[in-house]
Amino acid sequence: MTIIHEWRGDFDDAAPDALHAAGFDHPLSRTDWRERLRRHSLGWVCAWEDGSLIGFVNVAWDGGAHAFLLDTVVAPHCRGRGVGAGLVATAAENARAARCAWLHVDFGERLRPFYFAACGFQETTAGLLAL
Repeated sequence: MTIIHEWRGDFDDAAPDALHAAGFDHPLSRTDWRERLRRHSLGWVCAWEDGSLIGFVNVAWDGGAHAFLLDTVVAPHCRGRGVGAGLVATAAENARAARCAWLHVDFGERLRPFYFAACGFQETTAGLLAL
């Protein structure tokens, strides 16, 4: 089956809601994804297979040189097939086209191999403050 990665793909809010619930193992949130993305994003990437949303990443930005990956998720049954790496590659390509110089991401320890080996990120020092 063919997987298509689409920059600023069209969807109804139920699709990323269901994907995030399955991918992050939490209840449906009923998020207004279109409004959130309209207000805060440079763009987003949808991964589709046979008309189903199987992957998603939001690309937030500062309006200048810095873009940030948020909400990266791949359907559990599609993991290990390059869907996530395709999401990140498409996000990077389009952030570069928008003249961003940096693409940032933060992640849990278990995702180190994915972001460093599969996606080419480099380790940096960063900080986090829980609010």
